Parts: sequence; structure tokens; C-alpha cells
Amino acid sequence: MERETSFNILKNGSGRLMFLIRARIGGVSSPYMVYDGGENALLYRDEKNPVMLNYIHPAIRSDLKGQKGVLVVETNDGAIIREYNLPIKLVKALPVLE
Repeated sequence: MERETSFNILKNGSGRLMFLIRARIGGVSSPYMVYDGGENALLYRDEKNPVMLNYIHPAIRSDLKGQKGVLVVETNDGAIIREYNLPIKLVKALPVLE
């Protein structure tokens, strides 16, 4: 599983969240996010390639837990490569990774 430790989360005036992450090779197919309200989230760009988003800031965790979906923007050297909306699936606990 790939880990993303350098990403940004922005919130617009209506409370909608946007994740800015590093672009990955390959397309996106039925993306979704899995979140348990803690410091990490799993972003599935497709079923086989999850990305662990390490360290969701405490100030944004309750906002993220209350969202039905978020916008993800993948960038490379400041250029937007792709953007997509995805639903959030809330779970009791994410797997612990070593």
C-alpha cells in the first residue's frame, strides 16, 4: 500500500472538502475513501491501489467524518492532472499498518 504524507485539505465556504494530492500513474475507476474519524484515511483510486493518507489534522477530522463525499485533485508540479468526486465510507477502525 502506498502512503501519502504530503497533501493538503481545503474547505470552501459551504464546508465542502477538497484533497490536493500528488498525481499517480493510471486512471481512476469507482474511487472512494474509507475513514474512521482518526488521523488516517484510505483513498481507493480503484479497487487494487489504495493510498494511505497519513495524518488528517485534528481540526478537520470532525468535518471529514460529517462529509458524504469529497473532491480529490491530483497535481504534478503545480499542474492539475485530474480531479474527481468520491464518496466517503465510514468504518469503525482502519487497519493498523506497520
